[in-house]
Amino acid sequence: MTPQVPGGPVVRATGLAAGYGNRVVWEGASFEIDRGEFVAVLGPNGAGKSTLLRMLLGLNRPVAGSLEVLGATPRRGNPAIGYVPQARPFESETAFRGVDLVRLGLDGHRFGFRPPWEWGSSSGLSKRALSQAQIAEAVAAVGATAYATRRIGQMSGGERQRLWLAQALVGNPSLLLLDEPLANLDLRNQAIMAELIGELAHSRNLAAVIVAHDLNPLRQVVDRVCYIAGNGVAIGTPDEVITTEVLSRLYGAPVEVLIDSRGRRFVVGIDEEIAHPHANHELLGR
Repeated sequence: MTPQVPGGPVVRATGLAAGYGNRVVWEGASFEIDRGEFVAVLGPNGAGKSTLLRMLLGLNRPVAGSLEVLGATPRRGNPAIGYVPQARPFESETAFRGVDLVRLGLDGHRFGFRPPWEWGSSSGLSKRALSQAQIAEAVAAVGATAYATRRIGQMSGGERQRLWLAQALVGNPSLLLLDEPLANLDLRNQAIMAELIGELAHSRNLAAVIVAHDLNPLRQVVDRVCYIAGNGVAIGTPDEVITTEVLSRLYGAPVEVLIDSRGRRFVVGIDEEIAHPHANHELLGR
């Protein structure tokens, strides 16, 4: 059953600040995310991108300001949120299958992987209430039907990512959060996965928020970007945010954004290998 959620924005932040203890990671973020919208969270390593996801999941509290998810304070285990964690390895001989991974999305373990021997009762749906039709529909939605019964450890990285995505979708969420799902995928599969997520956000009218290191695989499918750097946040369309002026302001130092003949954007001039570790290679080799 689709969770009942109130009207209005899926996410609303006002003067939001994130941090740990007395340390503020970033501050001054005010934005809304609506249903059907695909938003990319970008920025250098350590800027606090994943921290934003943890706040939306109710795992971290704001240091300042206010944050609402579906009209309420974020809480752990919200069934209206689907979550795709960072990729993790599987042993090639594990008996755990793709459909077993997807089934966890209905078994109450939405925000992390637990092996079959740790399954038990939870606040989610009981095993008896699991819907094979829901699982099959989620698997089909990500194009994984042909291999969903294979062992997870014998799948490619792209195939496993599709099944993590199916797990997040199986409960028909209103908000989809994805933590670096493009990492460790080749350029072709990055583009395919980005396009799939965008299509799902728009066709299912759900809000999707993806953490990524590089705009380029996403630039043709995201509606807006949230760039976090230098303790600040800028939000808008890619053309509005990924500019020399905006990024120079965020970093507090001169930054140049270069645009090639294919419309791809590259940030140069400050900690380049940290902010965009693939930018030099793409500029020179593609």
